[in-house]
Amino acid sequence: MPASPALPISDHDEHDALLRLLTSGAPAAAIRRLLDSHGSADTALRAGARDWASHGLDATTCNAIRTPDLVLLSRGQSWLESASHELIGWSQADYPPLLRRIPSPPPMLFVAGDAGLLWRPTVAIVGSRAATAGGCTNAAMFADALSRNGLCIASGLAAGIDAAAHEATLRADGATVAVLGTGPDIAYPVRNRPLLERIAAQGCVISEHLPGTRPLRQYFPSRNRILAGLSLGTLVIEAAERSGALITARLSAEVGREVFALPGSIHNPMARGCHRLIREGAQLVESPDEVLEVLAPLAIDLAKALRGELEASYAPPQAQLQTPLQPCLPIDPDYNRLWEALGHDPTGMDELGQRSGLTTAELSAMLLSLELEGRVAAEHGRYCRIGP
Repeated sequence: MPASPALPISDHDEHDALLRLLTSGAPAAAIRRLLDSHGSADTALRAGARDWASHGLDATTCNAIRTPDLVLLSRGQSWLESASHELIGWSQADYPPLLRRIPSPPPMLFVAGDAGLLWRPTVAIVGSRAATAGGCTNAAMFADALSRNGLCIASGLAAGIDAAAHEATLRADGATVAVLGTGPDIAYPVRNRPLLERIAAQGCVISEHLPGTRPLRQYFPSRNRILAGLSLGTLVIEAAERSGALITARLSAEVGREVFALPGSIHNPMARGCHRLIREGAQLVESPDEVLEVLAPLAIDLAKALRGELEASYAPPQAQLQTPLQPCLPIDPDYNRLWEALGHDPTGMDELGQRSGLTTAELSAMLLSLELEGRVAAEHGRYCRIGP
């Protein structure tokens, strides 16, 4: 088969450049190094093969960047034509801040839905695909209560505990993120396709894999590191002794996040994984309040850290600061612009960005901070003022 014709780098925007890096088969670490060095994928592509080689890419990969697989490239480009679809690269400000802190973060994420949810304080709820009826009831109860208290619920769209947690969060009008081990357009199991579509419409679906990527066994443990990395903690509802949920819990502990486990009957094989986690140091919990007690201070600390990072990056000279519209708001013109953009009717992130001129990263951190302080309410990815 003849090689695909080389495409001129000058014709590519950032999305196309990211797709070319991904479809080349370059190792994730090498892509991150390129993006760190050059600041953008487009600039990295313009640097040329000698520079790519200096970042650890072999001749085969360099050639694949020069002459990309046009079928794969087109698949990604077609998926990104939807207004609700995004591709977020490692070097972009919108990249999820907690995910940056894990040892092997994905160099890019395909996102369907509200990307701002990736900045929300999140708890992963995971467990067995062959869950008992009681396990699914517990997953739904915890997801409902935690989402009503402002936490985003993340899970993997699998059968059993995952699906129960997603469904309960949607019923509660809460925020939920599905992390896939397939392409962002592929439901696994197939019967969860309607659930995938509802989450994409009301929450957020993410994947590190190109659209159209089918489920392969090796992708799911890799998916679990993203699920753990996005979350302040992982709650295991039911898990057998050999369960993917235990991988997520272990990865959470390895990156310094909280791990919670529900105890169960000694006669239930689906409880043995949870009991093992508890013996190894996971926190035994019996109610959502126990999870909230641990995660609420961490969520506040996250909001403060994000606010500090943004103020350090974007704050203008002190002489340019204006008097805020509300005494309770930070003395920062960006917060004033956001407050002016907000109304008492729910407003989406895109419209807030247009009104205020702020980026998604800036908006996400500031909205999170104001929400935790009780000044902003969020519903279905839309935000409104609380009070005058």
